[in-house]
Amino acid sequence: MSIGILSFGGYVPRARLSRQAIVAANAWFNAGLKALGKGERSMANWDEDSVTMAVEAARDCLTGIDRTTLSAIHMASTSFPFQDRQNSGIVAAALDVEGGIQTLDLSSSQRAATSGLAAALRMAAGDGAPILFTAAEKRRTKAASPLEMTTGDGAAAVLVGDGDPVATFLAGHTETVDFVDHYRGQDEAYDYTWEERWVRDEGYMKIVPAAVAAVLAKAGVEPGAVDRFCFPAAARGVAAGLARKMGLREDAVADNLQANLGEAGAAHPLIMLVHALEQATPGEKILVTGFGQGCDALLFETTEALAALPARMGIAGHLARRRAESNYQKFLAFNDLITLERGLRAEVDKQTGLTTLFRNRGMVEGMIGGRCTQCGTLQFPKSNVCVNPNCGAVDSQEDQPFSDVRGRLNSFTADRLTYSPDPPAFYGMIQFDEGGRLMSDFTDVDPDADLRVGMPMRMMFRVKDYDTKRGFRRYFWKATPAENTITEE
Repeated sequence: MSIGILSFGGYVPRARLSRQAIVAANAWFNAGLKALGKGERSMANWDEDSVTMAVEAARDCLTGIDRTTLSAIHMASTSFPFQDRQNSGIVAAALDVEGGIQTLDLSSSQRAATSGLAAALRMAAGDGAPILFTAAEKRRTKAASPLEMTTGDGAAAVLVGDGDPVATFLAGHTETVDFVDHYRGQDEAYDYTWEERWVRDEGYMKIVPAAVAAVLAKAGVEPGAVDRFCFPAAARGVAAGLARKMGLREDAVADNLQANLGEAGAAHPLIMLVHALEQATPGEKILVTGFGQGCDALLFETTEALAALPARMGIAGHLARRRAESNYQKFLAFNDLITLERGLRAEVDKQTGLTTLFRNRGMVEGMIGGRCTQCGTLQFPKSNVCVNPNCGAVDSQEDQPFSDVRGRLNSFTADRLTYSPDPPAFYGMIQFDEGGRLMSDFTDVDPDADLRVGMPMRMMFRVKDYDTKRGFRRYFWKATPAENTITEE
């Protein structure tokens, strides 16, 4: 039995906020921000959160994979949208794999992803059944803080289990130390961080080497044999300093993606791992670490199966799917960091009937429509009567997933009267290539976008709206230009 990573995927929001825009707005108060003003950070759209990003990373990871083979879906994050609702269960519903599958949320530490991945690998070693492990972050940061400059939003996913892995799991080790470099108390919106030099000298430089030395010893691997070292800290020079101290090669230090993404919290070790796998060749040893109240160290070795993996967007593809953003006010509004007058149209009660949501969860969360067994006509939503005027069969429809079916734009409009957190509201008619159509909201569309009838469209799982009065959010699927997601085959 060979346990390891069978597949991988990633997701980075399309918008990239210029750090110079943050500096221009806040340097009057904190001049020290100028030193962090290079590059850009990923910026989630108003309708994105850790769950929607996890879904997109999972879809990317499951390219060419039969989803019915999954035994579990685990999700790690410190920015879950729900404190008491299983967020990984929403991911399972969106992937249309509800039923006999285990779901699990992991949180409360910046190493939630690496600790969770280590646990998933141990579980997979028990019965070999594939486990989808995903991590995502959309962290809120105080305006004019260094953390606002260095943080980014993103997600990654790996499928682990027994089989023909693209990366074999060699060994893992954890050092647990209640070293508090930062924390976020109950009901607090923001992290409280401690002094950076102390964290570096007493935390990174002492705890990480102990974990790495132990994992290399377990695997019987010399430090110089490590080809890629993934250390997620945003602080400059720390990873290189650790490499020197631990005897790793200088060229083994992996790009921490600070220049064009930022540090995505607990998800960042997994993001760096996926990015390393995208660049790796067979036979490379990849060391990934997660730091937070101790350190996890996981060692993998890539195999020949890596070259046969179907094409996917991954982290590199999503980094290339970039739209520059220089409007810092938009970033503040999207993250609820300012009180914005949203107008009367925003005051409509958004209460969700949980009974109705449950009864229609297949349609709403899984985007399940119908296929007529008599004539083969596809339709969304599913109904008791076939919409084909030449058929009209009753109770003839079987479930038909639409989330991965490509479509074309039939019609569209940009509406500035309808309330939208990011006006104008774009929506229109999508004609699916295999049949069926849907009047859909659009997402990730530029205000001056060159939308055109007939252009390819792809569905993405997003937040439909927020019920701020009750703390609930509704999810649904929205259309986006396919040229902004995955290259057409």
